[in-house]
Amino acid sequence: MDVSSLQSRYLDSCKKHEVLPNSAVLSWFYKAEIQKSELGKCSIKFFLNQLCNADIYPLIDVFLAIDSSDVDAVDILHESPCNFNEEYVMPLLQTINLKLRVVDLHDMSPEENFLQNLCHHGLACHILNMRSTHIQKLNMAGTFMQLHTLNLDFCTSIGSLDKDCFSCMPSLMRLSMCETRVANLWTTTAALSKLPSLVELRFQNCLCCKDTGPCPASFGDKARIAFEKLGSAPLNMCLSSETSSISIRDATFQGFHAKENCGDLLSLTGSALIKEGSGKFDNLSHISKVEISSCLQRVGSIEISSDFPPNLNGLSNLENKITDKEEILARAHMWDLKNGRPTSLKNYISHHPSPICFEKHYREYMVALLPRLEVLDNFSITKMDREMGRTIFSKYYEYLPYKRQNKQSVVTVLQKREMGTTGASCPNFSKFKQSCHYGKSPCHFSRSLTAAKLGSAAWPLLHPLHTFSHIYKEGSKRLRARQFEYHPSDSRLMVYGTLDGEVVVINHESGKLVGYVPSANNMNSVLGLCWLKKYPSKLLAGSDNGCLKLFDISHIPPIVSDVNCSAGVVTFDDFDQLTSVHVNSGDDQFLASGYSKDVALYDIFSGKRLHLFTNMHREPINVVKFAHHSPFLFATSSFDHDVKLWDLRQKPQWPCYTASSSSGNVMVCFSPDDRYLLVSAVDNEVKQLLAVDGRLHMDFKIASTGSAHNYTRSYYINGSDYIISGSCDENVVRICCTQTGRRLRDFYLEDVESGNSLFVQSLRGDPFRDLGIIFVLCGIKISL
Repeated sequence: MDVSSLQSRYLDSCKKHEVLPNSAVLSWFYKAEIQKSELGKCSIKFFLNQLCNADIYPLIDVFLAIDSSDVDAVDILHESPCNFNEEYVMPLLQTINLKLRVVDLHDMSPEENFLQNLCHHGLACHILNMRSTHIQKLNMAGTFMQLHTLNLDFCTSIGSLDKDCFSCMPSLMRLSMCETRVANLWTTTAALSKLPSLVELRFQNCLCCKDTGPCPASFGDKARIAFEKLGSAPLNMCLSSETSSISIRDATFQGFHAKENCGDLLSLTGSALIKEGSGKFDNLSHISKVEISSCLQRVGSIEISSDFPPNLNGLSNLENKITDKEEILARAHMWDLKNGRPTSLKNYISHHPSPICFEKHYREYMVALLPRLEVLDNFSITKMDREMGRTIFSKYYEYLPYKRQNKQSVVTVLQKREMGTTGASCPNFSKFKQSCHYGKSPCHFSRSLTAAKLGSAAWPLLHPLHTFSHIYKEGSKRLRARQFEYHPSDSRLMVYGTLDGEVVVINHESGKLVGYVPSANNMNSVLGLCWLKKYPSKLLAGSDNGCLKLFDISHIPPIVSDVNCSAGVVTFDDFDQLTSVHVNSGDDQFLASGYSKDVALYDIFSGKRLHLFTNMHREPINVVKFAHHSPFLFATSSFDHDVKLWDLRQKPQWPCYTASSSSGNVMVCFSPDDRYLLVSAVDNEVKQLLAVDGRLHMDFKIASTGSAHNYTRSYYINGSDYIISGSCDENVVRICCTQTGRRLRDFYLEDVESGNSLFVQSLRGDPFRDLGIIFVLCGIKISL
């Protein structure tokens, strides 16, 4: 069927549906006929903004026949607000199967249902432009078998990628996601790794580039014109002369132009910034491959450029940090190992970054985890990039817990354990046992199981703790959790205190209420909670008005009421402006600290205050913690930047030692074996000290936000193997290895219903489940 036959079919359908033919549609057929006669091939472009509701059914009749026609391709384009009902768009798009080439919906503002249907059902197009659409959740689980180019630039509602969002896109080669809210390296690379054909990716773009390919700009007229438009001095970026070739370029990014006049320039991470004509690369031709290899081996002592936020004003500072030829090579990635000479320099301008671009070692991480990628952010990936990526990744990140290198399924680990314990039925059992190392240590199996569980999914399992949000007081008021603690021996139980002074004991597995203590108008926000280990039914609670009480949960009724039960309750002398309580390992004494420079010691059995230690710090003390195995040693952390270790046997007049942070300390706690102190200061300053003398053992080097109110809290999980860290101004929780400092995972928290970020104010590691984490204030429990 030729184009004229399609036009006749359209006119007949208009007559059938009693509508007037659209002159714009007739002109599209006319242009296609001319194109066919001149070139032998033709494509038809349909513009949605020139259609009305009456055109839909005649066009559907035409589209049903278009796959068997002489038309080579059909493009559906959107240029301005449409005049017809958007519910007709999906039937129109889904009518074409083989000939649909480009679907351009950029700047379209359809209902969320339309975008969800599109993602759920899929399309047969080759190029899909959804730039600046208001898609709330990217879950493109539909069939997109022919799609090779996808543009999601400026979709600012996209904050994360679901695990199956790209599951049916086997041909996708080019993906652009500039200026989205995507921030998580782990889940992003896990989702992108399911795209077997992906070779070009960008989360930020070169200003002179309209597509995802490598930037063609060099020191010439094109680059100068681009810089003159910006009124800025050029940034000289190192680009390899070795560029990747893309075999399929049958269509370009139509309408995928970057917005103009949008903010400051952002340099591409992973590239060196130097002043034009500085001459720092003039004498590099004599450097050998051996020196390059040696440089990479020592990269641990070099801070590469991706550590620095892109900043035009920081060029001179960054230049000063490059002190020798090896650092220049390692950070600029500019050495051509194949030819033994420096690569050419080209102008590169990065623009419209997504938050993920500001993650430390962003480029190296992406290159290491996406080995098939050839171009990232319009910047070609060279052999040096890949080697640098592997080196940086192995130094700063853990692929799997406990240094496991290969993923295993949970079933495989269980099978190996069974084979290891029933070796009589397994041929060559001794060789097998030696190869898999089972039985070498009591914790080897549990660690292997933990690694298998984490390796099976980059996305954690989120379990809302319904008990927190579904327990109501009189007047349908919800309980507002403020502080919580796991039970020391019963994995099911947890206690939490509220902002209104209630103490609530729950079974967090079944969601059942175990005990409820009303505030009785004498307790404000509960800030201190601590279970007794030798007497597991007893717990200590302290509120910010100084009230201190010891409860026995066996006497607490499991109902919400205003009736106060006094049975089994011990009341202690008040400690004004209380912020923290902690019981020693002997369960006979506890300490209380508050918004003061003093610490009080209480006797649990007599209920009396034994001592008040005054002026222990220069500023208020946030937290006091006893050691796990010594009833005499305790640590204090204060806003005066100091952490101090004390010994009750010395009647604390002076500390055993003092360790300092660069900002006010929010938290301190002992590792379960008491070998270390974990210190958390304002704005992500997290360090691990040797408990014996306070020397620095590990600086976790978590990026700061610049906020003086970003209060950071950190705790141990999996015994002393890992730490979790979160801050009140950030919606991210980080897991780091205590022995290497390497990052295992980052988890970003969002409310599933509203999509709003959730900020961390209180968190704990689950003492009974490997890599289990809970955030009570957010009402979310995370299991891995």
